[in-house]
Amino acid sequence: MTVKKIAVIGAGVSGLGAIKSCLEEGLEPTCFEKSSDIGGLWRYKETPESGRPGIYKSLTCNTSKEMTGFSDFPVPDHYPNYMHNTKMMEYLRMYARHFGLMKHIQFQTKVCSIRKRPDFSSSGQWDVVVEADEVQKTYIFDGVMVCSGHYSEKHFPLQDFPGITKFQGSHLHSWEYKHPGNFEGKRVVVVGIGNSGADVAGEISRVAEQVFLSTRRGAWIWNRVWDHGNPMDATLFTRYNRAVQKVCPTYLINRQIENKLNLRFNHANYGLLPQHRILDHRTVLSDDLPNRIIIGKVQIKPNVKEFTSTSAIFEDGTEESIDVAIFATGYTLSFPFLNDDPTILDSQYSMFKFVFPPELEKPTLAFIGILQPAGAVIPTSELQSRWVVRVFTGLKKLPSKKDMMADINRKRQKDFTKNFRDSRRVQFIDYMDEIASELGVKPSLLSLFLWDTKLAKEIFCGPCTSYQYRLQGPGKWAGARAAILTQRERMLKPLRTRVLQHSQASLSRLFWVKSICVVIFFFVSMLAIMHITSH
Repeated sequence: MTVKKIAVIGAGVSGLGAIKSCLEEGLEPTCFEKSSDIGGLWRYKETPESGRPGIYKSLTCNTSKEMTGFSDFPVPDHYPNYMHNTKMMEYLRMYARHFGLMKHIQFQTKVCSIRKRPDFSSSGQWDVVVEADEVQKTYIFDGVMVCSGHYSEKHFPLQDFPGITKFQGSHLHSWEYKHPGNFEGKRVVVVGIGNSGADVAGEISRVAEQVFLSTRRGAWIWNRVWDHGNPMDATLFTRYNRAVQKVCPTYLINRQIENKLNLRFNHANYGLLPQHRILDHRTVLSDDLPNRIIIGKVQIKPNVKEFTSTSAIFEDGTEESIDVAIFATGYTLSFPFLNDDPTILDSQYSMFKFVFPPELEKPTLAFIGILQPAGAVIPTSELQSRWVVRVFTGLKKLPSKKDMMADINRKRQKDFTKNFRDSRRVQFIDYMDEIASELGVKPSLLSLFLWDTKLAKEIFCGPCTSYQYRLQGPGKWAGARAAILTQRERMLKPLRTRVLQHSQASLSRLFWVKSICVVIFFFVSMLAIMHITSH
């Protein structure tokens, strides 16, 4: 039987997982990466390149390592719980080397177009045109996995800000921001309060004269360190917590979480209280923002109404002199290589479970990682890839077009309050279980409680890590059980850097307590024996 050839577009975190999933199922992947290295979003470059993600030098992962890593390759135990982009790159290189992925990647190769072949309705094949060294070449592939992400096309709505053309200061998108040095002593307005906006405003405020953070709707602010110093996501994203949430009214969950976040700082007092409830819109993770607000280096302002030549006028009527405007206004989906072909993907980017376009006669095109989980991207995109390659090989079947569209419309009606950029937001555990069920790797808690109570308890009460989806079914990994049972040890390892002295003191105290107990027990026993013998 001829080995199917699969094109993988992009060598970021989703692309690497896609290559490995292809190899696991005996497929032949070729990955096209237009830059010179792997890593995608996580690879820092001092000068941003058009059409590829851009990050700032201090960028640190918002999800902890145990929740972030690939399902059969745990992050090293000595790595910090929240990895800087350099550590993430080290981890991705280790993953690529360990599974021999690099030889399947063609670097500095741009994908120009992806088109159905003339016999697509029967073959499901694609013509993929790529360009390297100014020379174009056409390949024929049996399947395509688009892993180009959604952080390369800037959403830069300058037309929504009257007067920006008259503004004499500089303005830029957060995609261009690298480090705070260029903003020393300046007055800066940051427009938009997503994760990037909060990070950039906080970092710049350490050197700027004043930073104004402009937000249209406010935001709920999470922090990485949760109760008892544990990682936030590893504490909250458990099957137990999710089970409780499913039986509780939504308004009670909203109130509980909002009260918890307001214990750290009152969002209304800090000018951040949004009109929406916490589960209705994306939240923001920032350890530093409230600290910068309370010392006055960051001021929260409403939306910018207009710019003058030297200032910004806000919707509350206040005006502030400004030297620089930074627009942290996010990104938009863009797949230029599809040439806006409506027979492939419609204008609403309709995808069955955010993966398969339902209009295709053959399910040989899939989108990986084009969603926004309320948690880590790697576990969700990896599960998508594992499912996709089973569909490509014919081992798994998709529902009919009618049933797929019904599923898409049902989700849209359920999430009708979301704007377009929020429409790809999914609940972390629910979505992974949904894809795992399609793949046949969702852990069976009932069976585990009967046969492996220790493991079942950790799966239900502990962090919902990706190792759970390697316990059974396709891609089963022999190390999955051990990885789950030792995940808490890996979280603690980089924190306990003074453990030796503390442990010795604890052991010493424990030794003396035990010794005293033994002595007391000995004397009580002797007195009892003497009492008995005297009678």
